[in-house]
Amino acid sequence: MVNDDLRPVYFLSDSTGITAETLGNTLLTQFPGNNFDRITIPFITTVEQARSVVRTIDGIAEAGPAPIVFSTAVSSDIRQTLSGCKGIVVDLIGTHVGQLEHALGSHASGEPGRAHGLGNAARYQSRMAAVEYAMEHDDGQSLRALEKAQVILVAPSRCGKTPTTMYLALQHGIFAANFPLVDEDFEREGLPGSLKPFVSKCFGLTTNALRLSQVRTERRRGSPYASLRQCGFELRSAERLYEFHGIPYLNSASVSVEEMAATILQKMNLKH
Repeated sequence: MVNDDLRPVYFLSDSTGITAETLGNTLLTQFPGNNFDRITIPFITTVEQARSVVRTIDGIAEAGPAPIVFSTAVSSDIRQTLSGCKGIVVDLIGTHVGQLEHALGSHASGEPGRAHGLGNAARYQSRMAAVEYAMEHDDGQSLRALEKAQVILVAPSRCGKTPTTMYLALQHGIFAANFPLVDEDFEREGLPGSLKPFVSKCFGLTTNALRLSQVRTERRRGSPYASLRQCGFELRSAERLYEFHGIPYLNSASVSVEEMAATILQKMNLKH
């Protein structure tokens, strides 16, 4: 049943709120006929702050449909306070903590912020190093230490190389570089010379010509670069190049950055 009204949805957390948003939005995608007004409230670190949030939600509930509340608070006191609101509470942490405590034979720490904080300093430093590497090697700007790359994305301009490499670096600590394919590459149907020793690390991206033309038009309206004909030529040439060199590739036209990253990790057998 389609609901024309915006259903209020709250993402509550005693840390950044990223986990609540990610898990909550994943669940909401299963209900495409509904419209949601999303509100994130992070860093609820005291019971008094939790009570203030409860008062806000209760006020919204009295004026209309009960808000849906996704909570990832790990503090038991804060969880208990939030659970007393008049919203429909989906406790994404508390529901499972008891099961894990029983399985592991120990009590949960109840400390917020561990998922996105500096709890694992080595992993954090690794991700920051990967981000620096991705920035240095964006769009073929640098050939330094290219042998350190775990994956090298290749594609025509504006196919999603940069956001994908940055996501792989920030979320997974993957050392990723990316290179644009240009007319010279298509004419000789070969990879840039600097990439030939690393063809086994290459992964290609493509899209559809209309979408690519629209994206390029935002950058250079009316240019040959943005024309539908040029976009179609580049994409067909890129796919032939991928197939000739045995480079795996995917179409980014209707795939999220998260899905692209997961596919690349799987197909390239990358550890993270």
